[in-house]
Amino acid sequence: MTRMHAIVQTAFGGPEVLTCTETEVPEPGAGEVLLRVGGAGVNPGDAVLRSGRVPDLVALPWTPGNDVAGVVERVGPGVTRFAPGDEVYGMLPVSRRGAYAEYTAAPAAALAPKPKNLDLPHAAAVPLAAVTAWTALDALGRVGPGDRVLIHAAAGGVGHVAVQLAAERGAHVIGTARPAKHDWLGELGADEFVDYTAVDFRDAVAPVDVVLDLVGGAYGGRSLDVLRPGGLLVGAAIDPGVDEAAAAARGLRYAWVTAEPSGQALEPVTERIETGRLRVAVERTYPLAEAAEAHRAIEAKRTTGKLVLVP
Repeated sequence: MTRMHAIVQTAFGGPEVLTCTETEVPEPGAGEVLLRVGGAGVNPGDAVLRSGRVPDLVALPWTPGNDVAGVVERVGPGVTRFAPGDEVYGMLPVSRRGAYAEYTAAPAAALAPKPKNLDLPHAAAVPLAAVTAWTALDALGRVGPGDRVLIHAAAGGVGHVAVQLAAERGAHVIGTARPAKHDWLGELGADEFVDYTAVDFRDAVAPVDVVLDLVGGAYGGRSLDVLRPGGLLVGAAIDPGVDEAAAAARGLRYAWVTAEPSGQALEPVTERIETGRLRVAVERTYPLAEAAEAHRAIEAKRTTGKLVLVP
């Protein structure tokens, strides 16, 4: 086994630049494992990097994909935590060797044992969404009982996880989403809903303690309008539309959240999944060769939960 199929991007552009190509199976280096990929999560950030909006982060040609779940095939020098046959999941650092492939080499430190009650495609949907939501609400937001939390794009990948984590902490959770998704968000723990297609959320939401903005752009500045004095806006979009200075000028706080590749960061997530306290929804899986279609779907911004490629 020396050859594999992978999505290889040689130019920036639309989804059509994602080409399924036969290429070499990578060799795991020191501290790495070779994974047989069982699922690769598709995230909005993948589409941003593909487009060339932040070209300094990407060295072409490259294989996209941060979220991964798979089976360890081989271990590189120095790896003792995992062995061939182990089922793992995690988030890969941005490099030329992403998860949109039949095999990928991954840092062992970025991986954790897969939740026992998830198959590989569902496990691949978890890492970035869950670690982003956890970091936003725990390390940055310090959300606790009675806090009022507004989550934009609440039915999306990060959003629906954040709804559950905020509700678990005893917060009053408000989500912006289309009406068709309100009942589902209520099942996940949301208390209030705003149909962003019909009303300006600023007219429908009383002051809140924390906003998690997964949309960015104009939503950033508008979100400041619904924060109580001293409140916190956590941004997760590439274009947040606001910064710390703009927030501070109004007596408010702003922080941008990133999810770092870390197997350790997945431990509280795994525990919640295995005990039934957290679920990550997968709207659809796509064959690897249909990566471009998955990107068109993610860019349409109508996804409920996550999309996953399955080699």
